[in-house]
Amino acid sequence: MIPQEIIRRKRDGETLTAVEITAFIDALSNNGISEGQAAAFAMAVFFRGMSRDETIALTLAMRDSGDVLCWSNIDKPIADKHSTGGVGDNVSLMLAPIVAACGLAVPMISGRGLGHTGGTLDKLESIPGYNVMPDEALFRRTVAKAGCAIIGQTGDLAPADKRLYAIRDVTATVDSVPLITASILSKKLAAGLNTLVLDVKFGNGAFMQSPDEAETLARSLVDVANGAGVKTSALLTDMNQPLADAAGNAVEIIHCLDFLRGKKSGTRIETLVFALAAEMLVQTGLVSTLEDGAEKARDALASGAAMDLFGRMVSDLGGPKDFVEKPDRYIKSAPHIVPVMAPQIGWLSSCQTRDLGMVVVELGGGRRKPDDIIDHRVGISNILPLGTKVEKGQPIAMVHAATERAAEQAVAAVLNTYGFSPMPLSETPIIHGRIA
Repeated sequence: MIPQEIIRRKRDGETLTAVEITAFIDALSNNGISEGQAAAFAMAVFFRGMSRDETIALTLAMRDSGDVLCWSNIDKPIADKHSTGGVGDNVSLMLAPIVAACGLAVPMISGRGLGHTGGTLDKLESIPGYNVMPDEALFRRTVAKAGCAIIGQTGDLAPADKRLYAIRDVTATVDSVPLITASILSKKLAAGLNTLVLDVKFGNGAFMQSPDEAETLARSLVDVANGAGVKTSALLTDMNQPLADAAGNAVEIIHCLDFLRGKKSGTRIETLVFALAAEMLVQTGLVSTLEDGAEKARDALASGAAMDLFGRMVSDLGGPKDFVEKPDRYIKSAPHIVPVMAPQIGWLSSCQTRDLGMVVVELGGGRRKPDDIIDHRVGISNILPLGTKVEKGQPIAMVHAATERAAEQAVAAVLNTYGFSPMPLSETPIIHGRIA
C-alpha cells in the first residue's frame, strides 16, 4: 500500500476499494503514515466525498482498528442510541434504563461536551463515585446486572477514529458527511450492537442547521449502518429550543430523576424518549408496532422499573447505593441560584439555543479548552418552553452560578437569547421525520 497513491486517487475523484481503505486505516492505526498524509486524505474526502460502499469500508476499518465487543453471554438484544447533540439533551440518561426495563441490553458508549452541546459523561460525573471509564469486566457486569451501562470510549475501541478525528479537528475537515458517518458508527459498531437508533437534530442549537442537512446525514448514517450489518433507523428532531427544561450537568441529572419519577409528562422530551424507545423495541423484535413499543416504555416508567435500573447502574459503576432515594445528599448545588425575569408580557416566541448553551459554558459548565475543569453545579433550570405565555417579572428560567457576578452576567445573557411575541404561536413538533 502506497499512501500517496490512495490520496491521489481520492483527490482525483476515483472510487477507492475496500482493500485500499482498510490498508490506509491500518497504517493510520499503526503510525505507518504521517499526520500530513492523514490530513491530505481527510481533505480529499472532504472535497470529493465517498460512495456508500466506500463509507461502509471506512467505518468497518475504523471499527476493526481496536477491540470489538461480543455479548454472547447475554441472552438479550444488544441495542443503543446516538444523538448528534444539542442543548438540554439528556435523553440517554432516561432512555437506557427504560428500554433495559423492557428487556434490552444497552452498552452505551457516550461522549463529553463539545462546543455548546452538553456531554452525557460530564452529566454523570455530577454523581459522586460514578466511574465513566470502568474496565471491561465491570462494564460487562453492569450491563448484565442492570441491563444498561453508560460509559466513555476506551482507547481500545476504534482508536483509528480517535487519531483521525484529532487531525480533522485542526484541518477544517470535520464537516464531511462520510467522515462524520464513519466516526459516529465506528465507535457504536465496536460496542457489538444488534440494532441502533439515531436522533439527528437540526436547528439553531444543533450542528446541522437545516432539516435538509440533517436528512442528508441521517440517510448516510442509516444506509451505512444497515450496510455494515446493524439494523438502524433515525428520527429527525427539532433543536430550536432546549430539549429538557434544564441545561448543565447536575441540573440535568435532577431533571433525569424527575423524569423517571413521572414528573415530566406531556413535555417535548417525553415525546422523544418514548419515540426512540419504540424504535429500539420494534428493531429488536420485542414488539411489532411503534405504538406497542411506546406503550411498553410507558409501563416501564410508570411501574418504577426504569428508576430501579438507573439506580442499579449508578451503584454498580461506583455511585451511591441510595442515590435515587436521596439525591440531595449527593448532588451539590450552586451557591447562587437566581431567576431570569421576563421583561414584558407576551409569549416566548424564539430561542437562540446555541447561545443558551454557551451561557452554560461561560458559567463553567462546559470547556473552553480540553483540559478545563467543569463545575458540575452550574447551569440553567426551570426553562419554560416556547409558546408559554408569561407576565412581566415572571421567571422564565433559573440560573445556577458559582459567583454573584457570574449569575448577573448569565441572567442578562439568557434574556438576550429569547424573543417575545404579543400573539401566541403554533407549536413546532419535536419529531419531523423518520428514516429507516
